[in-house]
Amino acid sequence: MTDSHASGYRGRIAPSPTGYLHLGHARTFWTAYERAKHGVLVLRVEDLDASRCRPEFREAIAEDLRWFGIEWHEGPDVGGAFEPYVQSQRDYLPVWRSLRDAGMIYPCTCSRRDVMGSLSAPHGDGPGDAQGEGDEPVYPGTCRHRLADARGIGAPAGVNWRFRVPDGEGMRFQDGRAGEVRAVAGRDFGDFIVWRKDNIPSYQLAVVADDAAMGITEVVRGEDLLRSTFRQILLYRALGFAEPAWYHCPLVRDAEGRRLAKRDAALSLRELRRSGATPETLSRPKN
Repeated sequence: MTDSHASGYRGRIAPSPTGYLHLGHARTFWTAYERAKHGVLVLRVEDLDASRCRPEFREAIAEDLRWFGIEWHEGPDVGGAFEPYVQSQRDYLPVWRSLRDAGMIYPCTCSRRDVMGSLSAPHGDGPGDAQGEGDEPVYPGTCRHRLADARGIGAPAGVNWRFRVPDGEGMRFQDGRAGEVRAVAGRDFGDFIVWRKDNIPSYQLAVVADDAAMGITEVVRGEDLLRSTFRQILLYRALGFAEPAWYHCPLVRDAEGRRLAKRDAALSLRELRRSGATPETLSRPKN
């Protein structure tokens, strides 16, 4: 990988050690690697879900990525100015407090069953759903009345915390591959969780906090996260962070048209390598 950092570009790859990396991950990470060729690439391990993350999967991440030909400038194994590069070692309470103090989040006691049983149903025709991925139902706002009391709560543990979206606001962003993407807050997505009752930050909050802290200038990831981008844009705005550029890659699908998942062990990089495949034969995408 080039040592030239003059472009100011900072990208990242952020695998989660909940299974072995598969071909879909590899192709997305390869795109991120290619787009960072004249900048800096960061490896960050997203391991907040302790119930699903396993040591053997974390240990395999660097080995499998390097076998595929991907290198990085900063990460758990090489260090860097923004350590730690493992999410479970980072502190997210300051950003939770910032959102609480700004009156942007509220405690929610609704269970998943409560939300799923609400009148709102999952949307299947919005950003991120073009390939039939689906999304969570729009939250009905049952606990929004608790927004006024949130500032008096000293710690987030014990309940879910939701971000109050601006209902009816039209949003859009320019994606590096998909072009302009639009959504309406409160219609295409609702109030979303930023902190879980088991006392860990949600994916939405953690990645925004980390990408901002690490100076990431472009986020490269799969197109199944297109709708998540709108949620994260709202968090960037609420926290006063500079928003990065976005690039969402097409998903890799199996013969039945389903996107690959970590349960597809036969298409893991580890198994493909054992079967004699080489990185060149796995059709690295051309950026």
